[in-house]
Formats: sequence, C-alpha cells, structure tokens
Amino acid sequence: MSEELRLQKLERLKELGHDPYIAEEYLTTHFPPDIRDGFGVLEGKTVSLAGRITALRTMGKAAFFDISREGDRMQVYLKKEDVGEVLWEVFSLVDIGDIVGVSGEVFKTRTEEVSIHARDVRVLAKSLHTLPLGKEKEGHQWYSLADVEERYRRRYLDLIANADSRRTLLDRARVVTATRQFLEGKGFIEVETPVLQTEV
Repeated sequence: MSEELRLQKLERLKELGHDPYIAEEYLTTHFPPDIRDGFGVLEGKTVSLAGRITALRTMGKAAFFDISREGDRMQVYLKKEDVGEVLWEVFSLVDIGDIVGVSGEVFKTRTEEVSIHARDVRVLAKSLHTLPLGKEKEGHQWYSLADVEERYRRRYLDLIANADSRRTLLDRARVVTATRQFLEGKGFIEVETPVLQTEV
C-alpha cells in the first residue's frame, strides 16, 4: 500500500475527529498473556488492550485483527452493528502497522482461540509506511525482512518485525543492567574511554 494512500486515510481520520497524533493517555487493563492465562476469570468481562496491528481480515460487516504488544499477540473481533457507522469507518481506515487501543469482552471463538469482542476502537498512531511484518501460522513465523544488511541498516524495522531480535535486545539490556549494578555495588565506577582501533 502506498504512502500516499496512507496519508489520505490519515486525513480522513482527522476529519472524523480521530487524529492519531494528538497525545492522549490510553489506559490498558491487561496484556495478551494475562488475558489468555486468566480466561476462566475474565470470560465475559471487559478488558482494554493496546498494540500494533499485525494481521487484518475483514469480511463484510465484521473483522478479525491481531494486536501485538511486546511480542505477544491477541485476536480481536469487531462487528459493525456493535460499534456503529462512525467507528466502523474509523476502523476501515486502519492498516497493518497502525497502533490501536481496543476495549471489549473476552470470549473464545469457535476454534477455541481466546479473543476480545471489541466495543470500542481508537487509533493511537497511524503507520505511514508499510512494515515488513511476517506471516504466522501454527506457531511458525515467516519473517519478511530477511536481508541481513537491511536488518542492521534499519534496526527499528527489525525490532518491530522480528521477535527474536526483540528478545535479544531485551536480554542484552538486562545483562548490561545487572552487570552494571553488580560492579557499582562493589565500588567500581564506569568510565568511558576512546576505543582503540588499528588503522588499515
């Protein structure tokens, strides 16, 4: 999808009074693992969740879409008659890569997947560029940003699209923090020095 079409969708969102770039707080009640693990208690209860749209399937006056947050995915079901004309039009303007907030009841689909039946959708940030998000099926993910040089050049895309890269970054940050805290606890200080390199 072209950047021009995404810009047109952004302008229409603003016309509808849903400017995704006006800073506002969106309160979430749960993360995807909390909802799945607590299904017995949360079934039929209203939850709110925010994340990036990573899959989108529209079928007439209903839609299923996946929201990912910190590498965890949650399926959301949305029906036009539940949200009304205006919110349905707002939803029709979202694309894969956009960040949205949803609230609705927790339920299981016919295929036994824990999902959210959305009653409200808010566009929190509009992605103006197509993201190289991979496909996922039966636990396997096909990663679409395969060129290693491109992954290192555009690190932000790699961290959005690749769960392994995200995990590695988080693990590295935890190791560095733990090492720093341990050494500071022993009275060491951190000093930045120039990096020595041999000239070629």
